[in-house]
Amino acid sequence: MLNAESPEAACCASPALAPPLVQPQQEAELASLAKALGHPARIRIMRALLAQDSCIAGDLQTEVGLAASTVSQHLKSLKDAGWVQGEVDGPRRCYCINPNTRERFQSLLGELL
Repeated sequence: MLNAESPEAACCASPALAPPLVQPQQEAELASLAKALGHPARIRIMRALLAQDSCIAGDLQTEVGLAASTVSQHLKSLKDAGWVQGEVDGPRRCYCINPNTRERFQSLLGELL
């Protein structure tokens, strides 16, 4: 049993809790975006893309230190979730963060926290 002086009681008694997300579709959207970030390789790819002011082309695998096939698989997951946008110009591919998805994620996460 917790008493008012125990550390556990103080932790759980926070009066300034944010209200829960109201719309189930917002919760699902946040979960989907977070799930796409749920692998260390994808976080590494996101960091590499965020560090650039422009699109990153074929040297992305060098930037993140992973095999091209591994980067390709993770880029597909990030693109499917809307995190990454890219275009193909002949044999060259160019990837960058989708700024709309980034802003949306920050907004949804802010509502949660």
